[in-house]
Amino acid sequence: MPARADRHTTAALVLAAGNSSRLGQPKQLLIYQRETLLHRAVRGALAAGCAPVIVVTGALDAELRQAVADLPCQAVHSPNWATGMGASIRAGVAALGALHPDNVLVMSCDQPLVTADALRQLLRLQQISGAPAAAAAYADTFGIPAVFGPAALADLRRLRPERGAKSLLAGYGPALALLPLPAAAFDVDTPAAYAALLAGPPGGLNS
Repeated sequence: MPARADRHTTAALVLAAGNSSRLGQPKQLLIYQRETLLHRAVRGALAAGCAPVIVVTGALDAELRQAVADLPCQAVHSPNWATGMGASIRAGVAALGALHPDNVLVMSCDQPLVTADALRQLLRLQQISGAPAAAAAYADTFGIPAVFGPAALADLRRLRPERGAKSLLAGYGPALALLPLPAAAFDVDTPAAYAALLAGPPGGLNS
């Protein structure tokens, strides 16, 4: 059966290349609600309807591939991951190869309170608004997770290795669509943050 003409396709890049220097252990493999943070992030992207879902590895590779081996995703190693987030994003975009998704969701594995429903809301906002990108707004700022539309895909491919997604989003100015997403403010970067996560989601951070 031919695909519907109004069906939007969205690929997801789950960034998992860092070495978790502030945490002292791989954040990607921390356990929350009986699964690793990486597994949770990939599962959320799949539940939101993204395909393909690409995990970008870096400091760790084999261990992360094993952590998501039961999920229908693809892992790609970013050899220049240490130069910055831009290198990982470019590696993920390159892994799309001949695929031409309508949108690309860029997300991290260390925002465990961001739900699949929140990701779906972000996708809908980008499609309805027609903006070059739609990003999460939280704590008086904005950033990933963010959905980049067709007009922005070339920008992802050209992103400098040392730059992050936020710098690219900022360049869209008032054209950027924003979704209030307080849950995105919480990321697991330190032992204290992980302890807080295990103790219970901080109040007010609802997706």
